[in-house]
Amino acid sequence: MLIVNPVSGGGRTLQILPAVEKAFDLRRMVMRVERTRSLQHGIDLALDAVDGGEVPVLLSGDGLIGAIGGAMAGGDVPLGIIPGGRGNDLARGLGIPADPDLAVEAVAAGHTVHIDVGEANGERFLGIASVGFDSDANRIANASRLNGRLVYAWAAFKALAGWKSQRFSLNEAGVQTRFTGYTVAVANNGFYGAGMNLAPDADPSDGQLDVITIGDVNRLRFLLYLPRVFRGSHVNGKEVKAWRTTGIEIRASRPMTVYADGDPLTELPARVRILPGALPVLVPGGGA
Repeated sequence: MLIVNPVSGGGRTLQILPAVEKAFDLRRMVMRVERTRSLQHGIDLALDAVDGGEVPVLLSGDGLIGAIGGAMAGGDVPLGIIPGGRGNDLARGLGIPADPDLAVEAVAAGHTVHIDVGEANGERFLGIASVGFDSDANRIANASRLNGRLVYAWAAFKALAGWKSQRFSLNEAGVQTRFTGYTVAVANNGFYGAGMNLAPDADPSDGQLDVITIGDVNRLRFLLYLPRVFRGSHVNGKEVKAWRTTGIEIRASRPMTVYADGDPLTELPARVRILPGALPVLVPGGGA
């Protein structure tokens, strides 16, 4: 079942849908197309496909992919992904091509990798769950009609204008640490924000989450960090800390929304944990 989110990427999915259908036809793959009416409708379509012996293939952005992937976690049926959103960061991290024909080829090849699934307060995510400055930037980006990297860069600049560093408290296995700064991110996949390599060492199949924190810096220095995030070199900065965990609790000095896969996920305080190898996904190459 090809599940299409018609509003992803500002309508990009509908623009590339004919090319995707042609790619399936050329490979003589039997499929049917369903368009989502809401996030829950998309989840229901995918679970119905699984129950009916079909493989759900999503032509969508990270938000719907994260929601459906979370709902399918723990099952044996793989999820297929054809990038169609603004960011497409999970596909980027898994090496799934943006080109529709090549993405369909990855689905047709049938190579499967079991990836980890993150969970915050019981809500599941596949990419990066982040809070703090990222909460403001995500909210601004989601309200914009811009596409691609431009929207995330613009949202970051606009969020920075009104940002005041916050006090965060982190608890791992009873050990508590506090810091003042910008962001706490818990990463299953390395990318977010249309290609920002926030957690360059993150591996979605290693059974661990990569924690990235950005401490207190002035606005100018923070701006200088932004281009480095696309290369992943920001982790060398003295205000940035990175480590791995299987579970962490996050609190802050004011109410904040945790965002993941581009959408609101939960509110602080948040308990985040990993579900190792919970989701099979169709990827290029000979993954296992």
